[in-house]
Amino acid sequence: MQTYIEIALIITSIALIVSVILQSKGAGLGGLTGGDSGGIFTARRGIEKVLFRVSIGLSVLFFILAITATLIQV
Repeated sequence: MQTYIEIALIITSIALIVSVILQSKGAGLGGLTGGDSGGIFTARRGIEKVLFRVSIGLSVLFFILAITATLIQV
């Protein structure tokens, strides 16, 4: 059981990293390197909104898997 949770944790972490990188590419190359993207608020629409919600879901799943892996180890 512990092996399956660790594999799921690795897959979830890679998917979370990819979703965060894809979000920062939407802000332009300056946002990827930490530069200011203008400071203008824009509403999330279409794929940005989906990516935002997927990132939230993946982060919650990652947190649950990390807690579960810790509890199983003890």
